[in-house]
Amino acid sequence: MVVEPKVKGFICTTAHPKGCEESVRRQIECTKKFGKAEGPKKVLVIGSSTGYGLSSRIAVTYGYGADTIGVAFERESNGKRTATAGWYNTKAFEKIAGEDGYYAKSFNGDGFSREMKDDVIQCIKEDFGKVDMVVYSMAAPRRTLPSGTTVSSVLKTVGEPFTNKTLDLRTNEIKEVTVPEADEDEIKATIQVMGGGDWRDWIMSLYDAGVLAEGAVTLAYSYIGPVVTHAIYKDGSIGQAKKHLYDTSVELTNKYKDIGLKAYISVNKALVTQSSAAIPIVPLYISMLYKVMKEKGLHEGCIEQMNRLFLEKLAGGVVQTDEAGRIRLDDYEMKEEIQSRISEVWDSVDSESIKELGDIKGYWDEFYNMFGFGYDNVDYSEDVEI
Repeated sequence: MVVEPKVKGFICTTAHPKGCEESVRRQIECTKKFGKAEGPKKVLVIGSSTGYGLSSRIAVTYGYGADTIGVAFERESNGKRTATAGWYNTKAFEKIAGEDGYYAKSFNGDGFSREMKDDVIQCIKEDFGKVDMVVYSMAAPRRTLPSGTTVSSVLKTVGEPFTNKTLDLRTNEIKEVTVPEADEDEIKATIQVMGGGDWRDWIMSLYDAGVLAEGAVTLAYSYIGPVVTHAIYKDGSIGQAKKHLYDTSVELTNKYKDIGLKAYISVNKALVTQSSAAIPIVPLYISMLYKVMKEKGLHEGCIEQMNRLFLEKLAGGVVQTDEAGRIRLDDYEMKEEIQSRISEVWDSVDSESIKELGDIKGYWDEFYNMFGFGYDNVDYSEDVEI
């Protein structure tokens, strides 16, 4: 069929197979240009099909020369509708990496489940022996617990409601939004979905099965951001989950000292992702951030961030961290010259001035790129096999 983008709110319900392959190819080329570094050679990426997870898989493959196992939960095509972007991304990565001589195997299913953990462990035993890096990049809205209960995360505040500006992605207009307060059950559920519990379960399962190598490294991703987003992010329900994620990193490092495991949180930059597009206030902030960072020559996308993480911050055995032991990839974003400029104009930005003060085109370009659209060397008028 001829595949066109169909956008509903902050989600595109279609994906272009050739466009997704082009996206993967471009990220691979970006890593090749960045260069190589010495690093782990057998890597498990949990949440490997889009965003930071996909870019992590590309960076370790083409930066370290690593073989990888990926875990993701994506929908294939039923012949009438397209598969998800993550499905096409994964197929494209497996194809290209295989052609380049790398092992790349992917598991599609519920990464929270015991069954998935068992299947992956069996694969590691048969094909790798052990893994020396585990990247945890799961971004799911809900989770079925071992008890059978399904819990969902919420994007709400903690303590009291919060009102501020946001970018209405349907109209590109600036509107006021009030984010409601989460109750205790909602906070608990958000921590269960987005906190460190499943990361801990994966590491414990891998350790108990004897498939974690001596000196293995494990990473999970987080975000802090500026004061303007703190109520909805850092101090909100999702922030409580991220605090739990950090505490889990400390716990894992201490618990598995016998094999020298090191667990890190990487605090990354604000980017257009399927997750961030859903968070009130954040799309407006990202649009303004992109404008300033591009003007300063400091802008990075997912793959540039992951190249800097794996090939600079983690390279050579000396890990660069802040005083809390976190890796800071938001260092460019949080520069005083960047944040002061955004703060200066935040209160005055409106639907008219955002065209000058923000980078709405850049926002939407990245949004469409996530689903395989907007690449100048892809013919979107042709029939493609979905």
